[in-house]
Amino acid sequence: DLYRKVFVFRKDPSDAYVLLRAKLEQPLQNFTVCLRSYSDLTRPYSLFSYATKAQDNEILLLKPKPGEYRFYVGGKFVTFRVPEGHGDWEHICASWESATGIAEFWLNGKPWPRKGLQRGYAVGVEAAILLGQEQDAFGGGFDVYNSFSGELADVYLWDVGLSPAKMRAAYRSLSLPPAVLAWKSLTYEVKGDVVVKSWLRE
Repeated sequence: DLYRKVFVFRKDPSDAYVLLRAKLEQPLQNFTVCLRSYSDLTRPYSLFSYATKAQDNEILLLKPKPGEYRFYVGGKFVTFRVPEGHGDWEHICASWESATGIAEFWLNGKPWPRKGLQRGYAVGVEAAILLGQEQDAFGGGFDVYNSFSGELADVYLWDVGLSPAKMRAAYRSLSLPPAVLAWKSLTYEVKGDVVVKSWLRE
């Protein structure tokens, strides 16, 4: 249970990452990923990387530069342009629905205009799920200049699209539906220089 805790990725650039374990039975037709990040990096960095043997960018949340997020599903991506942060935590949620190909992106509890991505696709289940690195091969192939440096918290993955009310609840750290990856019952393995510390914000 990592409630009120964070992962601190201390070095920049870094070869460290956190490996997450999720039990997924069947390919994902819908999903939602949420997390909080705190970083002063201006170069590209990966937040959440979900790779299968068939596709290294099966699900990827990447921040290529300040004021922009990229959301990948099955190797294709859409870009969401956001106001540049003011040196504070950023909470993001990204959800995707195969039937419509609709990609949603929420920043700090607010939805951005929806975009179309990979309609009819299914996300594979035999996955390596990493925080802090972008996989260019299954479980590896890292470029340190896409590595994350800073603090990460409140990481969740659901095998459903969350409702707007639940998206806002995730931002406010309220009670949430059962998830395949949940911050309060996370199975993880730290690889390299990552430290679990108490959260410094109120």
